[in-house]
Amino acid sequence: MKIVACFKISPEAQDIKTKPDRTLDLSQAQWKIGTYDLNTIEEARQLADECGGTVIGLSASGTALGNPKSAKDALSRGLDELVTVIDDSAGSAESFQTATLLAHAIEQIGGVDLVLCGAGSSDQFTQQVGNQLSVILGWPGINAVDAIKSNGESVTVDRALENGVQVIEVTLPAVLSLTAGINTPRIAGMKDILAAGKKPITALDFEGLVEPTRTCESELAPELMDRRHIIIEGSAADAAAELAGYLKAL
Repeated sequence: MKIVACFKISPEAQDIKTKPDRTLDLSQAQWKIGTYDLNTIEEARQLADECGGTVIGLSASGTALGNPKSAKDALSRGLDELVTVIDDSAGSAESFQTATLLAHAIEQIGGVDLVLCGAGSSDQFTQQVGNQLSVILGWPGINAVDAIKSNGESVTVDRALENGVQVIEVTLPAVLSLTAGINTPRIAGMKDILAAGKKPITALDFEGLVEPTRTCESELAPELMDRRHIIIEGSAADAAAELAGYLKAL
């Protein structure tokens, strides 16, 4: 089984600063694999070990993956090889544009049986890429997957519902979006880190292939405001009406 694990390199939220003009300062931010994408790589590795498959990491994170440290970090976590998408707009692309770039890359890789995506990226967290990717590829797509079992030509997945667990058999090839609780990502050891330097990395040049579907004029942090310390008293109906009035005035 050939499994593709999609992931994104994002800036650490705690390292992002705000300049006086409210623009974001990423100069000191470390770029790392998204928290939810660690589950994707781990699940792909476990599934491949069970059925004798291979795991290909795929990322359209723009110039962030040009950093050898980021690529080595991804490869040390269980990937057999890494494929990156070269497109300057990829790092800030919206979900459909990202899904389109990933679809082109998957077609270039060829012979893919299963594509795994995380619950969402650490920066935008739209939770749409996996669903849109399945539509573009024309493959079955399931989100909120809590467990996966390989059956050869198909996989059985579990999805937690409010009153039970939904079990679905999905014919391959397919795209699955995972929950954050599906596994516990491994911590790469020294042997894994050293081996990562010898694994193949392929860069696919899709520059200009996908036209942006939106234009970001500016990206500003929220304007800081002093707390007003307003206490609302009275009946529930009166308090709700008064609160609504304050919210409308903001």
